[in-house]
Amino acid sequence: RLYDKGAGAFVVEPREGQGTKDDEGLLGFALRCDGSKTDLLYVDGGPASTGTVGHLRMLGNQVFRHAVVNIAEAITAACAAANIEIADVDWFVPHQANQRIIKGVGDRLGLDENKVISTVAMHANTSAASIPLAMDAAIQDGRIKKGDMVLLEAMGGGLTWGACAIRL
Repeated sequence: RLYDKGAGAFVVEPREGQGTKDDEGLLGFALRCDGSKTDLLYVDGGPASTGTVGHLRMLGNQVFRHAVVNIAEAITAACAAANIEIADVDWFVPHQANQRIIKGVGDRLGLDENKVISTVAMHANTSAASIPLAMDAAIQDGRIKKGDMVLLEAMGGGLTWGACAIRL
């Protein structure tokens, strides 16, 4: 399966702290967008008579290259905003677009693959639900626990992408 259906959400908020990497909640984030890349990934619209309304359009190789480079940059920026190093992160929970992008970002940043939560083989790409579903799976199986530093990252149409660092 390439795509599947799913839904999920969780609330992340900053908490009053000492301004250190031991604080809890949302510690730092980076959000990016580049409207000039709209043609790389979008759902078309227009008159319904065209028969193409609502179809996902993607230039896969270009999206892959853009994702690996720019998600890695957003992760680095989110860590800087949180005043942490990538090595301080206990778990990386990426958007589950496909294993190739997950691995590409991990390789670019030198991440320990044992610290990357991947559920794409189980859930496929559930779009906006992929991070909550992956996070839930890792909490349910005991990998992610209270006190862990978790880095979430995502990318979507338009193109938009971002990352955030949270301590549970």
